[in-house]
Amino acid sequence: MSEHARHLFTWIIALLRRGGLWWGLAISVGAAVLSFAAVVAIVVSWPADRFKGEHDTHPGVKRHIVVHVLVLFVKNVSGAVLVILGLIMAVPGVPGQGLLTAVIGLSLLNFPGKRRLERRFVRIPVVFRGVNGLRARFRRRPLELD
Repeated sequence: MSEHARHLFTWIIALLRRGGLWWGLAISVGAAVLSFAAVVAIVVSWPADRFKGEHDTHPGVKRHIVVHVLVLFVKNVSGAVLVILGLIMAVPGVPGQGLLTAVIGLSLLNFPGKRRLERRFVRIPVVFRGVNGLRARFRRRPLELD
């Protein structure tokens, strides 16, 4: 763990000890609100045909190799964090949109078979209705599946 992360973790623990349950609750609610905002932004930005066929999600984008590697790293780390948070939120009794958050995390990751796994998750009726409900609220076309 880096020194900055260790310092932040120590600060949060000290804050929780001083404020007890209320700070823990505030941090939990804040994290839930931020993750939900990220989920909404990503789902609304998807094209309606995202899960049809095998198409390039960023056609024509040319980047410097360093920028490309940095973007790829940040995108994959963010995706992994969202998948882990989504799986935690999918446990009964834990608040949040678990499966939907996991799908968003998967969409950020790069690995072989990703499209097939994304489609499998999106075909789950609860997830499909949730995604299209969010898209409808922001006047986006519903997702099209193969």
